[in-house]
This record gives sequence, structure tokens and C-alpha cells, in this order.
Amino acid sequence: MSNSADRTDGAQRLCMAGLGALPAAVRRPRYDRTAISAGILHIGLGAFCRGHLATYTDEVLETGARDWGIVGVDLLSPAIRDALKPQDCLYTVLTRENGEDHLRVVGSMIDAMVTSDQLRDVLALAVNPDIRIITLTVTEKGYCQDAATGTLDENHPMIRADLADPTAPRSVPGLLTEAIRLRREAGVAPFTVLVCDNLAENGIKVRRIVTRFATLRDPDLGHFIEDTISFPCTMVDRITPATQDADREAVARGLGVTDAWPVVCEPFRQWVIEDRFPLGRPSWEAAGAIMVEDVHPFELMKLRCLNGAHSTLAYLSVVSGIETIADAMADPLLPKVIRRLWDQDLIPTLPPVPGTDVVAYTAALEGRFRNPGVRHKTIQISSDGSQKLPPRLLEPALDRLKAGSRAKVVPLAVAAWIRFLLGKDEKGVSYTIADPLSARLAQVVADCGADAGRLVDALFAIEDIFFPELAADAEFRADVLGHLRSLLERGVRTTLEDFLKTA
Repeated sequence: MSNSADRTDGAQRLCMAGLGALPAAVRRPRYDRTAISAGILHIGLGAFCRGHLATYTDEVLETGARDWGIVGVDLLSPAIRDALKPQDCLYTVLTRENGEDHLRVVGSMIDAMVTSDQLRDVLALAVNPDIRIITLTVTEKGYCQDAATGTLDENHPMIRADLADPTAPRSVPGLLTEAIRLRREAGVAPFTVLVCDNLAENGIKVRRIVTRFATLRDPDLGHFIEDTISFPCTMVDRITPATQDADREAVARGLGVTDAWPVVCEPFRQWVIEDRFPLGRPSWEAAGAIMVEDVHPFELMKLRCLNGAHSTLAYLSVVSGIETIADAMADPLLPKVIRRLWDQDLIPTLPPVPGTDVVAYTAALEGRFRNPGVRHKTIQISSDGSQKLPPRLLEPALDRLKAGSRAKVVPLAVAAWIRFLLGKDEKGVSYTIADPLSARLAQVVADCGADAGRLVDALFAIEDIFFPELAADAEFRADVLGHLRSLLERGVRTTLEDFLKTA
């Protein structure tokens, strides 16, 4: 975030008192915000939650519901809280399509907090019986999971710290466990934990992680969580790039007042939710959410087809010096690679998705990726590759292997990720590798340099990233190595041209 989010330059800020003076074209809350009480505690106060689940909830409040306001909590930085509080927690969603901007002021978030200096207040709110759902968007790395096993990383520094001092948690598993303990101690019925991150079987996985943490702390508490806490799975979808200063300026022009931290979104959004909420829930279906018994087919489709394609585009693009996904889709070669990725490697691994034509879904994705109004930066998408590659690309490659077939494009994507780890694009411009395993990955690069064979051997040996069965497959390894050598010696352009000539 630019420092400009902390400045108002004397301009009038977005706030409740000024809603009536906003231009008529700006959509604003169609309900009395003073009558709204909190029913949801949300952890992870970034752009995605404010552009996705908060907009769904905003529309539910417009139907007359009054007890499903959201209190947003950030685990680390006070920046978003400090941007939102002077605005009465109002903020703008800027939707861009076909050269047009549409502005909407969202009112469902009624307070914002940060655990670093308000931990006791956050825990007290979590114990309040009015809070019936805790939602989360903390990214894959936020759950302190062991990527190789999908369980708790018991050696994670935050986990070790929380086990040593469990009543002052810093991690997500620690915070949820302490909130559940305090709520149980107070005799308050358990809340539902709704995970809204791009994890395969996200509710199941986070339930396993939290239960394990609680068991290490207190076996009885672990049993209680396993037996009584509901963790529905979800599939969430909306492209929300990081907010830029130009976006703030566009919002200020459209509103006539400043918004310190608006959210930029594509028009499309989707939310599929397993309907398991013992204490009730907002009528999210009234806003277009899909309530189902089993979210898995939807989740797998989105995680592989959208996120897998995004990762593939990101690594090839960053190395090529291409800044955004829309720019990548304007390239003559990259869209052809992605179409082949979908058709050959990803769609064949998917189970039937109720009411969905997956080929049509990927065609729609292509249109969404091409939206020039949504400047989704490839360097942003490239972050946390060690966490994202396994569910997005390596699992489908393993599925193909187990089915007696071969992934054709995934090896190219993996090679692009390895080339990306060298930290410089083809023009010699350096970039930062943002990854929870960055130190380990940097050591591999320092040890191996640009030796393709040594890089592949060293990285394939990291079981936190590569499934042993896939890493041991000679043909998969040879394909990755061949693509990596080509990327290093001949560059992205020639590598893609030759690749697209193959069947």
C-alpha cells in the first residue's frame, strides 16, 4: 500500500454524514447502519473480503436483516483499520469493465480492529453470543500449515510461540483456539468457522489444523473442537488486485470525497457455501450465493482452472517483464498456453460440477483475464508459490499420473516458477521473491546458480512443495528440466513457440 492511504491532504473523507451528498450514480447502503449489530467477526482485513463477502452481506442487510454486521480484524498491521475508522468503516468498491467505472459504498463492516494492540477486545467480541460466525481470509500461508501434509506446521515460529503462551495468540490457529476456549468457558454456544481462502477442502483442512493445535495445548479442548465446531467448506471467486494510488484518485473523482482504502474488483463474483451453520447465518443466497451440501466440485474447478492458470501466467509473465494479467492475455502466445493447460491438464482431472459447463467456465475466465480495467499484477500473483503450486498445479499433475496419463503444460509452469526464483527477468530487472519459504528457496538458488539440473534436483527434494510420487516420476522430471533449460538458454518467447508446435 502506498503511504498516500495515510494522507487526506485536507480533503473531505468518505463518512456517514456525507453519504447523502454523494453523486446519484454511486450506490450506497440502503439501510439504517445505526440499527445494525455485529454477527460476524472477520479475520483478515484485506481487499478480498471487502470486495467479496462484505458485499454479499451488504445486500443481505438491504433485505431487512439487522444482526449480521461485520467487525473486521487484522492480525498484523493497523494500516487498514486506521484508514477505515475515520470513514465510519465505510469504503468504496470500484468495479471496472469495458472502460467503465462503477462505484459502490459498502456499509456492512461496522468496526475494524487489529490484534496487535486490541487482542483482548477481539477475544471479548469472539465470546459475545451475538457473534455466530467467524470468517477468514488470511491466504494459504496464514494457517501455519505444513504444505506437504496439509496439517499444522508444529515447528512454525508463531505456533511454537502460541503454545508457549496460548492466552496471547498471534497465529490464526492460536487465535481461534483461544476464542473457542473462552467461549466454552463462558457457556456460550460455539460459533461457525467459515474459511474463505483458496485452499482445497478449506474447511476440512483448517478444522484439522485448529484441532491439532488445540490438542497440543489441551487434549480435551481438541476433542471439543473436533466434536462441536462447524467448519463448512466454501468456494470464493472475485479478482481483487491490490489498490493503487491511481485507483484512489479515480474513486475521489467519482465520489467527490476521498476514500483512503477503496477496493478494485472485476464485476464477476461467486460464492459457493456448504450450508452448515448451527447458530444461523445471513441469507446470502438472497445476494446470489449458492448454498450446497458439497462444495468440493466447485472448489476444485476454481482452484485449478482460475488459480492454476493465474499462477502459470504469473511466472511466465514476470520472467518476460509483463506487468499484468490483462497484458499477458494480449500476448500472442500466452493465451494459447493457458487454453492448452485447461484442456489437457486441468479439466480432465475435475469431477462433474453441478449445473456448470466447465469448458464454458474456462472460456468465461479468459474474458475475465482480458479485462484491462482490472490491473492484476503478475508479481502479486507470483507470491507464495511454494504454497500455491501444490493445490493449483502439482495435484492435477499427480492426478493425471495416477490415471495413467501425463500433464503436458504443468511441467512448463513448474519450470517457469523455477526460472522465476532466480530473481531477475530477461531484461535483468530484479524483483522480490515473496514466499514463506523464501530463505530456503534463496539458498537453493545460491547453491545451484543457473544450473538447471541442480535446481530441479534440489527443489524436487523439498517435500513441503513436491509430492514424492510426482518428484520421483522420471518423465515429469525430464519435462520440467527440458523446459527449464530452454527458458534459461533461449528465453520465454522461443520456449513457448516451440512448445506450441508440439501436440
